[in-house]
Amino acid sequence: MAHEHSYKITYKNLATEEEGKDFLLKRNKQFIVPDTNLKKQILKEFGLGDKYIRAFDLVLLRKKVKPGDIIDWNKNNITLIELKTTKKKLPNNPRGFFFGATYSEYDVARKLGNKYKFCFVCLHEDSKSYKLLTLEEMELLIKNKRRQYQINL
Repeated sequence: MAHEHSYKITYKNLATEEEGKDFLLKRNKQFIVPDTNLKKQILKEFGLGDKYIRAFDLVLLRKKVKPGDIIDWNKNNITLIELKTTKKKLPNNPRGFFFGATYSEYDVARKLGNKYKFCFVCLHEDSKSYKLLTLEEMELLIKNKRRQYQINL
């Protein structure tokens, strides 16, 4: 059974992720937060199943849009973005980033190549920044990687 401390950490992490989304949306109008229906539509556009619905958080449009513009959700016009956030001071973001990634995230990243990127957001006041990396670019920076199983009985 999960302890109260675990729930507090989860809520804190979710709040940090929301701050990361807000940070990106204010800095770059090409980022869009898709709802569930749009995520399904996008996955279909890429030839992927609904099982990957939680493998990305945002969409990055190829070009800026203004309010009222019709967005073309063609796979050539968008990149799927998986958000990773921290409040740790990282002067050389993403160096020093510690995060978890799911099998689904890696699977989609392998399948889509440069149409899927990890976005590392640092929210520390002295080093606010974000960095987009493909799986291939990220793999070149990884110091340590371990596999972890999360099991429900």
